[in-house]
Amino acid sequence: MERSEGTGFQPAPEDASETSAGLNGSGETPEAGPSLNAALEAILMVVDEPVAEITLAQVLERPTNEVAAALRDLSAEYTAAGRGFDLREVAGGWRFYTRAECAQLVERFVRDGQQARLTQAALETLAVVAYRQPVSRARVAAVRGVNSDGVMRTLVARGLVEEAGTDPESQAVLYRTTSYFLERLGLRDLGELPELAPFLPDDVETLEEQK
Repeated sequence: MERSEGTGFQPAPEDASETSAGLNGSGETPEAGPSLNAALEAILMVVDEPVAEITLAQVLERPTNEVAAALRDLSAEYTAAGRGFDLREVAGGWRFYTRAECAQLVERFVRDGQQARLTQAALETLAVVAYRQPVSRARVAAVRGVNSDGVMRTLVARGLVEEAGTDPESQAVLYRTTSYFLERLGLRDLGELPELAPFLPDDVETLEEQK
C-alpha cells in the first residue's frame, strides 16, 4: 500500500511544478497578465506611427486574426461610446487618432491658435505627385506651369514625399508620396484617393498623353 500511494501521488506535484515553470519560467505561481484589449491599448498609446497587425501579434504572441478582430472590436467600441479618440486602420497599420469632432479643440490646445498649414503651392504640388506618381520635378512643373523645386524640397523635408528611383530614359529623379502622407490623410492606400479626373483642365490630360 505504501508503494502504491507513493507512485500514485508523486507525479501530481511534478506536473504542477512543470506547468507553473512553463508559465513563468521560475516554478512560482504565475500572476494573471493583462487582457488582449488592455495590451493593445497600452502599446498603441505610445506609438508615433501606425503599427501593423502582424507586428502586434508577434509582440503579444497571439494569432494575427485574433489581434485583428480585437482591434476592430475596440474601434467599434470607441465609436459607439462617442469617445474623444478613435482607433483607425491607416497606411497598413493601426493607431489612435483624435476624433474629427474634437480636432479643432486639440489644435487650439497644442498650437495655441497657430495652425501650421501647407501653402497653396505645396498643396498643388503634393496633389500632382499623389495622382501622377512616380513623377519627376519637371513633370510637376509642367502640370503646375511653374518651377516646383523649392516646394518639392519642402514636401520631402516634411516627410510627405520621397524619392522613388530615376526615370530610365531621362535619368530624372522620380518622386512619390510616403506612408506618412497616407497617415495624415487617413487613407489605407492610394486607391482611396478621390477621383480627380472631373476636376482636371483639358490641358492636363493633354500633358499626360504626351508623357
